Amino acid sequence: MKLATLTSAIVLTAASAAFAEGLDADGDGMVTIDETVAMYPDVTAEIFSAADANDDGALDADELAAAQEAGLIPSET
Repeated sequence: MKLATLTSAIVLTAASAAFAEGLDADGDGMVTIDETVAMYPDVTAEIFSAADANDDGALDADELAAAQEAGLIPSET
């Protein structure tokens, strides 16, 4: 259980770093498909949709972290 918690913390930190490094290009705290594809061209609309857990058309830090942990979106550029 501790390993899972540690892994989640690391991924969330990576997701926060991705926001800070420019994935969230407009700085609104959400990542759109356009912002995602600009950094990760291999991410398709289907992958983005799978990562968008609440179907609001954008990824927040938690959704991004979960998508990176699941291997849907790279955690490094």
